Amino acid sequence: MSMLKVGIIGECMVELQQRDGELAQNFGGDTLNTAVYLSRLTQGEAMSISYFTGLGQDFFSQEMLSTWQQEGIDTQHVQVMEDRLPGLYAIEVDETGERSFHYWRNEAAAKFWLEQASQELLNELSQFDVLYLSGISLAILTEQSRQVLFDVLAKCKANGGKVVFDNNYRPRLWDSKVQAQQNYLKMLALTDIGLLTFEDEEALFGDSEIDQCLARSFEAGVTEVVIKRGAQECIIATQESQISVPATLVEKVVDTTSAGDSFAAGYMAKRLLGGDASIAAQTGHRLAGIVIQHKGAIIDKALMPQA
Repeated sequence: MSMLKVGIIGECMVELQQRDGELAQNFGGDTLNTAVYLSRLTQGEAMSISYFTGLGQDFFSQEMLSTWQQEGIDTQHVQVMEDRLPGLYAIEVDETGERSFHYWRNEAAAKFWLEQASQELLNELSQFDVLYLSGISLAILTEQSRQVLFDVLAKCKANGGKVVFDNNYRPRLWDSKVQAQQNYLKMLALTDIGLLTFEDEEALFGDSEIDQCLARSFEAGVTEVVIKRGAQECIIATQESQISVPATLVEKVVDTTSAGDSFAAGYMAKRLLGGDASIAAQTGHRLAGIVIQHKGAIIDKALMPQA
């Protein structure tokens, strides 16, 4: 059986977080978190995982590349820019584990990587079996870069590939809600599997019922929709059927950072290889349940669930 080629598109930033009275530095970003967890779950046995983004030539960028490579992620397609740096964000976590973020990313390399990408690289990207990205992957780009990305995604689908989209809506990254809505609808029209946090759908489109989200997704052409609802069961729907899968119960939530990212990795680790949707969701819930019991976006490898 040939390896499934999975391309993950997005941004990784320098992460700062208070831990035991000290400021701890790490790296994180929604799709990068997913890439790491997906690589750990599959261990390179059934799929190869490549990350597409932009970085600089600085110490932090070099550390990121080294860390990703140690996680089994292919970094050969990362665009390294002489005049750019990675973005920076700081996390504040309250007593219930809910977090808030502060960002410094307007000039980050990841915003401009598609402007530097060669046609050869874009053609190669369109040949991947699966391309995964998030609403943040879209939001950080320039308008010109978004159109280039939409074209690549369309070519990927035309070549028989699949597109997986996680909505991750962050209002502050868009000029307006209307701009975000327009781009999300374009994205949904290119999506095969939609991993949609319902809270984000409420914020962006004003949905009050799950059926509204499903109707919009199916009308756009999405074939499989996973509605993520935090501690509640997730809903997995196609045009023909709908099931719900309970979340993993957790007594004490420490930090919800990367909950959705890790769920996405667990779901894709099973589903992209032809696994049952219910089993895929259980895998996602189980990993997310472990992740939210620890601080930071990426947990230690020793804490990963057994396959």
